[in-house]
Amino acid sequence: MRIKLAQQVFALNKLWLLLTLTAFAILINLSWWQLNRADAKSAQLARLAQLQQAGALQPAQLALLAATDIDAAPLQGQAYWLAPYIWLLDNQIVQGQVGYDVIVPVQADGLTQPLLVNLGWLAAPQRRDSLPEVRIPAQFALDGLLRTKVDGLLLLGQNAEDSGQWPMRIQQVNYAQLSEQSALSLFPALLYQHSGTDFRPHYQPVVLSPEKHRGYALQWFLLGIAVLGVALAASHQGKAKYE
Repeated sequence: MRIKLAQQVFALNKLWLLLTLTAFAILINLSWWQLNRADAKSAQLARLAQLQQAGALQPAQLALLAATDIDAAPLQGQAYWLAPYIWLLDNQIVQGQVGYDVIVPVQADGLTQPLLVNLGWLAAPQRRDSLPEVRIPAQFALDGLLRTKVDGLLLLGQNAEDSGQWPMRIQQVNYAQLSEQSALSLFPALLYQHSGTDFRPHYQPVVLSPEKHRGYALQWFLLGIAVLGVALAASHQGKAKYE
């Protein structure tokens, strides 16, 4: 198939035309998706700033608020560890080193249900069949960020490994399953502790900034334009001749 465009002749193969248009559509959709992600991240950052400005919640307030109101809110208060329960969240990589996030249930002052707290990161031993030694303070101050949706991905098929002794390794935080395993009626939220323990906090509520998403959107858009440009260049037959 030959067409004339701006006094130029292009020979188009139907199959290559279909492939080119399909690739272009995919790349433009990826660009649009990244722009939507940028808008979502901007809204999330604005909400985080608003919640920080409003001040930290107290544990007694949690039972009175909806999950949407407490998600991403700061929390402060006093709590004590409900021994002996310790979960080690698997496959946590910090600065290229594999380790675990240490998660414990606590009884917070003013909250009737136990609350899960992610104390931070701990390096894993060399051997997979051994677990690190974990020391949890009996009491400590809560100071962190609440999240209500933290299930994550189940990578290895089985979530909680029940070895009959604590700590126990898990692949994701599942409130119902951890409640059953510990016989505790856990509050459906996880506090990411900022400081105050011997573990390394590393949680970031927003990993990629809106600017990075917009940069990726531009890259996908330019790749789409490049696909069209290459296709046109390959099919160009020269200037149209008029008789």
